[in-house]
Amino acid sequence: MSSTLSLTKEIPLLREACLIGGKWVSGYESNSISVNNPATGEIIGRVPRFGRPETADAIDAAQAAFAVWSKMTAVERCNLMLRWADVITENQKELAELLTIEMGKPLAEATGEVAITANYIRFFAEEGKRVYGDVIPSPWKDRRIMVTKEPVGVVGAITPWNFPSSMLGRKLAAALGSGCTVVAKPASQTPYSALILGELAEKAGIPAGVINIITGSAAQIADELCENEKIRKITFTGSTPVGKQLASKALANMKKVSMELGGNAPFIVFDSADLDKAVEGAIASKFRNSGQTCVCANRIYAQAGIYEEFSAKLKAAIEDQLRVGDGLKPGVNQGPLIDGGAVAKVEELIADAVEKGGTVVTGGKLDAQGGTFFEPTLLLNATPDMKVAKEETFGPFAPVFKFESEEDVIAMANDTEYGLACYFYTQDLGQTFRVMEALEYGLVGVNEGVITTEYAPFGGYKDSGMGNEGSKYGIDDYINIKYSCIGGLGL
Repeated sequence: MSSTLSLTKEIPLLREACLIGGKWVSGYESNSISVNNPATGEIIGRVPRFGRPETADAIDAAQAAFAVWSKMTAVERCNLMLRWADVITENQKELAELLTIEMGKPLAEATGEVAITANYIRFFAEEGKRVYGDVIPSPWKDRRIMVTKEPVGVVGAITPWNFPSSMLGRKLAAALGSGCTVVAKPASQTPYSALILGELAEKAGIPAGVINIITGSAAQIADELCENEKIRKITFTGSTPVGKQLASKALANMKKVSMELGGNAPFIVFDSADLDKAVEGAIASKFRNSGQTCVCANRIYAQAGIYEEFSAKLKAAIEDQLRVGDGLKPGVNQGPLIDGGAVAKVEELIADAVEKGGTVVTGGKLDAQGGTFFEPTLLLNATPDMKVAKEETFGPFAPVFKFESEEDVIAMANDTEYGLACYFYTQDLGQTFRVMEALEYGLVGVNEGVITTEYAPFGGYKDSGMGNEGSKYGIDDYINIKYSCIGGLGL
């Protein structure tokens, strides 16, 4: 595929146009968005900077396609979606390389993300065949009560930069599996993984207009999605402040909404824990994607009896296991942060923690490679008055707090407006159930640091969002329930 690259070699699968109604639409070069490789700072390409008019065109295309897609049988949709998943798998290597180049995460993580993208599509392809209705016993002898489920209509989807393939794949899969069509707006930092999903869908036979992907002004595109009467649902993954704004605009126009927002995940290690397993889980949870996930450990709590031993083991693991660098290079498992703003945020949180008595025992600064590479950082003696206790980090910074009792740590863990993911380690069965039930979070990892799967629901409490993605529950937000009372039966 042709591309105006500044790199010395062409990147496979790069698309520098938007997908609207089955056509690739380019913008003027003077009105485009540059996309950088965060590992090198080089421009890898440009995508259109579109706004409300182009978004309206995409919505019209999705509305026209909805008339066809929604009338297909669930089996027909399933077969096309399974083929789509197969095409993604066939191109997994190239898709993973593209993802690493535009986002920065290590190639192994990118490969796994592409795999789960295909898994979400396969899951919801099959789940679409299980959108069951109901027959309710009637209070009237001559009438029957039926409940049927129908796709809600055209969906507007807005996705983040940290998981540019799987976050969009999860939304597209649930929408298409239910019979909806989609207009998607990927993050400007990472548009290519989204654009290629649309192309591969059409190559798999999914009709033109079922998936439309548009890049450009976030504010203009979001406003059109929220205000256009043909959009019946908004699904968003991103920050809580932006999610609240979108939900407000969407609900003002009575659209369904599902929001997967910010997190402040506690990671609790009790005295009874298997410390080696806890360290393994902390590394996987905290430093996955260089800490740039909404479900990664943000606050690590270690009970007083094991605080010193756990902290020493965690420090050793960070120094022995984590290697910073370009995600395409062998052995690297910590890529760059997405941009300078992300670096500034991590530096701010570390400086605040040190000023308030915290001790950096490893890391704590930009890596020697420069750019946006940041050293995996461990800070001890963390306290509740530090910013990191309240704010989402989104970087490779692990603060460790000491706690005395189960009651104390539950109170500290719940002392946040967020409620997305949490983790704890214990070998006490009673404690497992007490803590699991007391933590105010939508996702709970017990003796596990990575728990996301297409088979389980993904959604948060409080300011972490509303609705669920993944699992059989993830298709519910794309469906309308219709009650039909059938009379005149002469019974």
